[in-house]
Amino acid sequence: MVRRFKPYRKYRRGTRTHGWGRVGQHRKAGSSGGKGMVGFHKHKWSLVMKYGESGTGWPFYGKHGFKQPPSASVEWRPINVGRLAEIVSELKREGKVVEEGGRYVVKLPELGYNKLLGGGDIDVPVVVYVPAASRLAVKKIAKAGGEVRIISTASG
Repeated sequence: MVRRFKPYRKYRRGTRTHGWGRVGQHRKAGSSGGKGMVGFHKHKWSLVMKYGESGTGWPFYGKHGFKQPPSASVEWRPINVGRLAEIVSELKREGKVVEEGGRYVVKLPELGYNKLLGGGDIDVPVVVYVPAASRLAVKKIAKAGGEVRIISTASG
């Protein structure tokens, strides 16, 4: 079979520069216009336009968020005041709530919750132990004759 071109490598063997001129041309980053993302705002702009999303320059420019380390973040498991009012009687039947002085004592971390929110209404006096609560939730529980006691836990 006839070859159309001479084999490049073999043809260039022994010529020192393989057709690239004097010393060290075509090597290193100077021939490519800089290492890495250098020049993307100047002489490599066509690459930004070609590979960036819709010509905005993303992901080459700008900040792109921060992933919070798991040790610093808390996974909130909230419950609303209205839902708490609905389940107090069920919890009393199951023995998960104790009644002291006419008020039900609810320990939310034992039930799998770590925050109390103010959605809904409550008319049952309860003493709630919880790691975090909103101002509205505290106000609604106080209005019903109960109180919120903030506790500290390792998980929340």
